[in-house]
Amino acid sequence: MTIIQKLEEKGYDTISESFYSQISLWKSWYDGNVSKFHNYKVFNGQKTLQCRRYTLGMGKKVSEDWANLLMNEKVKITLEGQKEQEFFDRVCRENNFDVKANEMQELKSALGTVAYVTRISGVNVRGDTGTIQSGGEIKLDYVTAPNIYPLSWDNGVVTECAFTNSFTKAGSKYLYLQIHMRGTDGNYIIENSLFADNNGSLTEVQLSSVPGYEDVAPLVETGSKERLFVIDRLNIANNVDNTLPMGIPAFANAIDQLKGVDIAYDSYVNEFVLGKKRVMVKPGATKDLDGNPVFDPNELTYYVLPEDTTDGNMVQPIDMKLRTAEHNAGLQDMLNALSSRCGFGENHYKYDSGSVATATQVISENSTLFRTIKKHEIILHDVLEELARIILRLGNSVLHMGLNEDVEISIDFDDSIIEDKQTEFNRTLQLVSAGLMKPVEARAILMNEDEETARKALPGMEDMTGEEQEEIE
Repeated sequence: MTIIQKLEEKGYDTISESFYSQISLWKSWYDGNVSKFHNYKVFNGQKTLQCRRYTLGMGKKVSEDWANLLMNEKVKITLEGQKEQEFFDRVCRENNFDVKANEMQELKSALGTVAYVTRISGVNVRGDTGTIQSGGEIKLDYVTAPNIYPLSWDNGVVTECAFTNSFTKAGSKYLYLQIHMRGTDGNYIIENSLFADNNGSLTEVQLSSVPGYEDVAPLVETGSKERLFVIDRLNIANNVDNTLPMGIPAFANAIDQLKGVDIAYDSYVNEFVLGKKRVMVKPGATKDLDGNPVFDPNELTYYVLPEDTTDGNMVQPIDMKLRTAEHNAGLQDMLNALSSRCGFGENHYKYDSGSVATATQVISENSTLFRTIKKHEIILHDVLEELARIILRLGNSVLHMGLNEDVEISIDFDDSIIEDKQTEFNRTLQLVSAGLMKPVEARAILMNEDEETARKALPGMEDMTGEEQEEIE
């Protein structure tokens, strides 16, 4: 019985199995192993041969590139309050967020949807009511599309959702199900279940029967009307089913182009395989007058003909001409088409020296890539801000940190590909020198700080502006 059937047993409705089959197909392109495409058969006139198509793995390459454009080490999440910033940074550090955030952007670009689910580890829950009494630390679960089951949504915003996680304990496989739903009072309730997984057949077991889940409560009353999870997707309309709140990959509408790239690359590789220099040898030339072999029988260069003929030389080299220029041009055309369909614009990829290189030039503000980046950042900005506020809210409601939940939060995305940072730096200093901008404003912009923090750090501006601190003030 599938997890969807289990959810139906519990009275929940989610999206159909067919969409998860589509996610599996996208996953196979991300893996570079599509069974009905990369494995194929060819009839050679005598029998049918099983063949394996070579791949450039562009499904993963496209996903990696979008992840690096959207979430890299230069992206900064800034909370105006120092206490709030330190708490948020600590939670992120403890949950390896800097690494996992980029990974999740890659998987979002490959599978269409990811989720960040917050929870409290080591929480004490009152058994009769499910209310949280005290807790330990905030944990982040990183969930990908195959394990996300929306239950309710409005205008594409998921309000109730189920999440799954498969794991193995003592040689036995289990599936953990967590359901976030709203109670009659509008507050969120988290329902936890555990299933023994016997080759896809799910049987519910007690949480306390599995090591590591003894302290997990079957039901938790959060006491909050705000959700504890965030759904993240690319800002692309879901043309598989536009009624669903799930996203689609960056290459979802470029499957034909992915095929074209691999067909061209497979042909290119086989050009070298089939064009390998061979020497055709008649049987009479394989031995000397004393009957000793002339050629090494393990040498692959020579091919002994089945019988002697009167035509042709005893030893005939065959040297096929390789069509490398034509293949290079054809493969580049396919990469250009793929690049355009995936939102990068044309000429983003270049096939050079046997590998695919990515363009590194600064792009203009009216380019396809710039507009696509800014479009995707709309959703990502809201996702990161909501995640930060959830962490602050949990810090107060469970850990009693006394944080300002309404603190201003800014997301500074990496725009170095759009505009050279050194150019921005020099222009800002020129504005300060001309008296058109205050030093405190300049530092706040360049260092992504609020004005209070920038003002305290102003002595460091002397080296950049040549001004003394007294003059600055």
